[in-house]
Amino acid sequence: MSRPRRFLPSISLLCAFEAVLRTGSTAAAARELDLTQGTVSRLVQNLEAQLGLRLFERHRQRLIPGAAARAYGRDISRALDLIQRAGLQLAANPGGGTLALAILPAFGTRWLAPRLGAFQAAHPGVTLSIATRLQRFNFAAEGFDAAIHFGAEDWRDAGHLKLLDETLTVCAAPGFLAGRARIARVEDLATLPLLQLGTRPGAWAAWSAGQGAAPLVARGMLFDQFAPLIEAAIAGLGIAVLPDFLADPEIEAGRLVPVLARAVPSGGAYWLVWPRARENYPPLAAFRAWLGAEIARDAARR
Repeated sequence: MSRPRRFLPSISLLCAFEAVLRTGSTAAAARELDLTQGTVSRLVQNLEAQLGLRLFERHRQRLIPGAAARAYGRDISRALDLIQRAGLQLAANPGGGTLALAILPAFGTRWLAPRLGAFQAAHPGVTLSIATRLQRFNFAAEGFDAAIHFGAEDWRDAGHLKLLDETLTVCAAPGFLAGRARIARVEDLATLPLLQLGTRPGAWAAWSAGQGAAPLVARGMLFDQFAPLIEAAIAGLGIAVLPDFLADPEIEAGRLVPVLARAVPSGGAYWLVWPRARENYPPLAAFRAWLGAEIARDAARR
């Protein structure tokens, strides 16, 4: 793709502009960049000349950015961060490449992390760079090569690989249930504290529907991640609806016990998603193929 050079200023021009915008003055930018104040001013002027527009208003030796300059600066700051990250990744692993992966905290910890040793053994040249993200994001802005996503096959302009369909089990601590009337149907939960996850507001309704009952109205503590929600359930603060990959270890250890029917479909699934532009990036292709083999092995075991 042809890129007009007018809109591709040099790094020195962009760094000077971004530093002035961020620090608020040419003097502060000069100190940060280890340049003279006059050099920073000339670099900004050269950038304006190349773009053909004024980014700053000059007022008593001060540079005041307009709305257009601030919007341009946000994009330039992200671009410089991506360039810096690419350089760091190349320096850290010049041979195999780096895969920048965004994961959901609980799924990444409980399902993915125990398997990553096998991937590293099979692909020792690939370095994994992993960060957590609870919500969807813009791949171009964040710089990730792939993400673990929960929901449907609907991430825009992305490829999808299904990892597993989610099933739900409702659990409580043995001590929480002791001394209470036996829970024989979904309606028996209506007066009990039902722990909630902010990112999964439909979990209780999905579980209720899977039991053939009307949706429960959850009245209980609200959490932003599964880990503290599980600990709250273990401590006897309420009843939790959990994906089976999280519920099963706690049930096997006796910290939680299931309530009513287990493994109710939630209607959602876990996916590996990636931007179409990175489809053939070798570390991503290797990771995707390895995950596909893991999924096939899981299916064979089931």
